[in-house]
Amino acid sequence: MPLLDVRDLTTVLFARDKDIRVVDRLSFSIEKGKTLAIVGESGCGKTMAALSLLKLIPKELNSQLAGNVFLEETDLLALSPHELQKVRGGEIGFIFQNPKRALNPVFSVGDQLREVLHYRTKLSEGEIDAQVLEALIKVGIASPLEQLSAYPHQLSGGMIQRVMIAMALLLKPKLLIADEPTTAIDSTSQASVLKLLKKLQEEEEMALLLITHDMGVVAEMAHDVMVMYATEGIEKSKVIPLFKKPLHPYTEALFQSRFVGKALPSSIPGAVPSPKNLPTGCHFAPRCPKRFELCDQEVEEAEVRCWLYD
Repeated sequence: MPLLDVRDLTTVLFARDKDIRVVDRLSFSIEKGKTLAIVGESGCGKTMAALSLLKLIPKELNSQLAGNVFLEETDLLALSPHELQKVRGGEIGFIFQNPKRALNPVFSVGDQLREVLHYRTKLSEGEIDAQVLEALIKVGIASPLEQLSAYPHQLSGGMIQRVMIAMALLLKPKLLIADEPTTAIDSTSQASVLKLLKKLQEEEEMALLLITHDMGVVAEMAHDVMVMYATEGIEKSKVIPLFKKPLHPYTEALFQSRFVGKALPSSIPGAVPSPKNLPTGCHFAPRCPKRFELCDQEVEEAEVRCWLYD
């Protein structure tokens, strides 16, 4: 039984003029201790899918969710707000895309870490202080006692990301969702943060859902991969077969757009379509070099969502 089992997850935003489907019938699963990477260009729906799992889409967007999100035997989408609040940050940790915006600038790092344990546990002040310090040590923050009194603006991007990881792991979640955890930091910090996530995952036997656009990150971190394009999951695979032979034309194009050795990358013509104006049939068809007549008809979900593999 998978730790997380997502079935036909669909997210619709209600706008004035039309209903906008931003996640369309997404299905995937993650085993305990494994990493699933969801990969695709910006605008494909990766972050919306991650937020939908825990009903974290801002209220002002006026959204409606359908499908099932099972954490073991519990359907998260069927929980009340109070019940779901216990899961958020508890059984499931979340590292948001922009760590600097996830921390409150007027409170110290220590206060924000302590608040997590004050709110969720009945530990004494001394026990909370000890666990917070242990968390900072675990994520490799130098001079952790000094950093407890620091404010977010006094820390580098890499340090802030480590604080966010420490915060997400304080309650020992079964699953950690990391949304583009390396995009806002320099390349040296990126490597150390990825190494840290991998180490902590192995130590805690935690499942990891990794949202990224970087195939290098996928190669280093993932066991399984789901490629998303324009609201849909279009290819699912183990990581090694995907890198040896990507099947969907969009996945092929993603690989060709990377720097590999001295070879120059080739860009994918066009742009990801807006969810407000998706093409009929295969959403990638207008950009696809292998397009043929059937591509104007809707493709049902499959391991490879493409008429070439019908």
